[in-house]
Amino acid sequence: MRERVRSRPSLHHPYRVGVFILGLAFIALGIALMALPGPLTIPPVLLGLWIWASEFRFAERFFDRFREKARDAWAHAKRRPKSSATITGGGLAAAAVAFWAVGHFQLVDRVREVIPV
Repeated sequence: MRERVRSRPSLHHPYRVGVFILGLAFIALGIALMALPGPLTIPPVLLGLWIWASEFRFAERFFDRFREKARDAWAHAKRRPKSSATITGGGLAAAAVAFWAVGHFQLVDRVREVIPV
């Protein structure tokens, strides 16, 4: 398919833009997941870099580095599955409590009262 797109100049540029936007969406998802503990941020970032690496040379270097870091994180989780599960589960529980507290105590409304927008 990629060769067909490259053979038609009218499709080549929109294809590259689409690849860039799709990769950027996955990388943004990975960055958004940084708020949660554990290796949850690695898979979307890797997928976004893999998508970019299929079309852009600069992304290949980053993809190789992240692939190594992902392998290290996976090896660590396999060596210590109980502690990895405990940390990840605890982080998810803490995030759930934080979301509950923000809604229950109406913290966003209180901040808006203090800081007029």
